Parts: sequence; C-alpha cells; structure tokens
Amino acid sequence: MNMLSEKPNYNDEIVRLFTIASVFWGVVGFAVGVFIALQMAYPALNFGEYLTFGRLRPLHTSAVIFAFGGNVLFATSYYSVQRTCRARLWGDGWAKFTFWGYQLFIVMAAIGYVTGVTQAKEYAEPEWYADLWLTFVWVAYLVVFLMTLKNRREPHIYVANWFFLGFIVTVAVLHLVNNISIPTSLLDSKSYPLWGGVQSAMIQWWYGHNAVGFFLTAGFLGIMYYFVPKRANRPVYSYRLSILHFWSLIFMYIWAGPHHLHYTSLPDWAQTLGMTFSIMLWMPSWGGMINGMMTLSGAWHKLREDPVLKFMIISLAFYGMSTFEGPLMSIKEVNALSHYTDWTIGHVHSGALGWVAFISFGAIYHLVPRLWGREELYSLKLVNTHLWISTVGIVLYIAAMWVSGIMEGLMWRSYDSMGFLEYSFIETVAAKHNLYLIRALGGILFLSGALIMVYNIVKTIRGDGVPARSLKTEEAAHA
Repeated sequence: MNMLSEKPNYNDEIVRLFTIASVFWGVVGFAVGVFIALQMAYPALNFGEYLTFGRLRPLHTSAVIFAFGGNVLFATSYYSVQRTCRARLWGDGWAKFTFWGYQLFIVMAAIGYVTGVTQAKEYAEPEWYADLWLTFVWVAYLVVFLMTLKNRREPHIYVANWFFLGFIVTVAVLHLVNNISIPTSLLDSKSYPLWGGVQSAMIQWWYGHNAVGFFLTAGFLGIMYYFVPKRANRPVYSYRLSILHFWSLIFMYIWAGPHHLHYTSLPDWAQTLGMTFSIMLWMPSWGGMINGMMTLSGAWHKLREDPVLKFMIISLAFYGMSTFEGPLMSIKEVNALSHYTDWTIGHVHSGALGWVAFISFGAIYHLVPRLWGREELYSLKLVNTHLWISTVGIVLYIAAMWVSGIMEGLMWRSYDSMGFLEYSFIETVAAKHNLYLIRALGGILFLSGALIMVYNIVKTIRGDGVPARSLKTEEAAHA
C-alpha cells in the first residue's frame, strides 16, 4: 500500500488536553481582567495583601498570554504539524511532559504573582526556579516539534510550521538571555539579575517586544496559515508571499524593542533604530494580513454561513489595525503623547483580544468537533452570539482606552499662563472614571462570550444533539 494513502495514527489525546487547558485558563484570565478593570474604577475592591491590583495585574497578563495563548499554541502546533507532515507526533511521553510541565509552570508563576515573588519584569515576572523549569519544558517542546518534522512523509515543510518553529526557537533564546540571574541561595525564591541599569532595560524590551512579536504574532500566524485555508477550504492565496512574509517579519521584529524606551537614558541611535524597524514592520505585517484575507478569494460567501470563519477573518482585521497602530505609536513625536497612558493599554488589547483571542477562538471551534469525533459544533448560533458579544466588548474596551489615553496625555502636557501644570495627577484619574467603567463593561461582554463558548464546547464534547463523524467524513478530513 502507498504510504501517502495510509491514514496516520495521529496523537490527538495531547491536543485534546491542551485544548481543554486553553479554554479553562482563558476564562480565568478574562475573569481576573474584568476584576482588575473594576479595581481601577473602584479602588475599594483592592482587598488585602494578595488581591491588590499590583499583584493581580501580572497574573491577568500572564494568564491570558502564556496560560491561554500558550496552551492554544501547543494544541494547534501539535495538531497541524501532524497533518501537514502526515506523521504521528514524535515522543508521546515527551509530548505529555510538555503538557503537565507547562501547567505546573503556570501554577508556579501564579503563586509567585499573588505572593509578590516576582522579578518585576513585564512578561517575565516569574522568578528563577519557574524560569528554569520552563526552560526544560520548552526544550522538550522544541525536540518534539523538530523530530516530528524530521519524520514527515511530505517532501516540503508547510509554511505554518515555519512560523511555529520560528516562534519556538526565538522564544527560547529570548527567555534564556532575559532571565539570566543568580539565586540568592538554592533555597531562596529571589535572585539577582545579571543585567543592570540601561542594559537591563534594553535586554528587557528586546525580550518584551519580541514576546509580542514571536509568541503573540509569529505563533498565531502559524495558526492563521493552517486554519484559515482549512476552514475556507481554499489554498493559501500566495505561497510566495507567505515565505516573504515569514523572513521579513523574522528579521525586522527582532530590532523593534527600543521603541519602548524613547526619552530614556538609552542611546539616541538605539531609540531611532527601534523606531525605524518598527515602522518598516508595517510591510510584512500587512503582507500576512492580506495573504490571510485573500485566501477567501472565491469563497467570501462562506462568511454568511460560517461564524467560525468570521472569527478568523475579523481577527485578521484586528491584526492589521494593531500592526498599523503599533508602528505609529513608535514614532517619537507620537510616543511623547501616548507613552505611559491608557492609549498603550488600548493598543495592547486590540491585539490581544481582537487578534490573538479571536484567531484562538476560531481554531478551538474548528478543533473541538474533530478531536471528539463530532460532525459539527453543538450550536453555530451560539458561536455567532459569542462573536458579536465579544466584538462589541472589544470595541467598547479599545475605544474607551483610546479616548482615555489621548485625554490623559493632553492633560499631562497642559500648562497654565504661569508655566505650571494645569492638572494634578488625581484630576487626570478622576477624569477617566467613566471611561474605566466602559472598559469594565467591554471586559464583561468579552468574558460573557467566553462563557458561551465553554457551554457550546461542553455540549459538543458530550455529544448533545450532535451526530458523530462518519467514517467517510474522517477519511475526507485526512485527505
């Protein structure tokens, strides 16, 4: 029998575990986000030592990025690499280790956040013991992925795997360099960072922005390049553009970090270099967006009947908007107004909720019926409800933060006729109160959408009113 005609025995058990974990951590992260949004509007909600905004904010950030987003990346990369290579995932035991090891890292990090045991570095708060454990897990992830690629029965490596591999390798390098530290003792949770002063700031934002660039962009572009063509039942619009998109993104993103350090002690040439490469990122970013959008050429009618595909296409629209806004905010003159304001918060969430979460929701909705042997989801109407509730929530959130941020920046820059600041800090806080309430409402709507998703997925897994996939359907799916 021809090897290519055989149905590979894929390891979908590990994909199911990561999918369930991603949904669970997503709800946790969104719920904490709503709570801290309400804390900003009502400071009395800061309860005790462990539930203050300062402790919960990094918990929310990491839960959404690393717990929710990370588990989605594990699930989708393990699922797609098997299908595009027509080979079973290498090393069942190692794959299972990456799952349980990664969940242990999430718990270790979360305990550190609420107890105040952190490095106080954005996106890199966990202390040395958690970082060391994550290194072992990530190396195992890289080995599993690489060995699966090595054992492939397809002559070429599909573009989604290039993005997944780029994300895995680069995140490993970023993590190792930024988190080099010396523990105070092997029995103590605290450590001394190797880098200090302006070098620490430069290394941190080289890491921090590329955590965005490779974890939240390259990895999720891998999801886009597999799931959008699969859902639309169309080939990628331009394979050449996808390769150009990959290499230009990989080269340019790595230089963009210094734009977080405008008007600091970082040398001016480094600030300008970061700004220049950030502006250049418009091109590869929009190249990826256009490639994803144009994949629907000849199949736009599917958007009328498939809300899962709507999730994916709307995510690309948010990706395009965020990758326009980011380079704009990196320009020094714009940054002078936007930095340290809520505008930055709005920008981050337009990318995190609109791009990362929406492409993740689309991928999860696509995966669940196939992983649990169902013909379709329990309810496409509920998917559509989730889509529009979440979209309204995102729009309310980012619009409130845009208005709040620009108002805040202008108030800080306002002087009276005597040359004194016209507004005190507390006046800027009071002026933002209603906008913070709108932000909280946007977060509540987004969380509500996620809870609808949980209900839909549970009903699908249980098989309530959903016919099982036939043998014919299974064979077609693997074709």
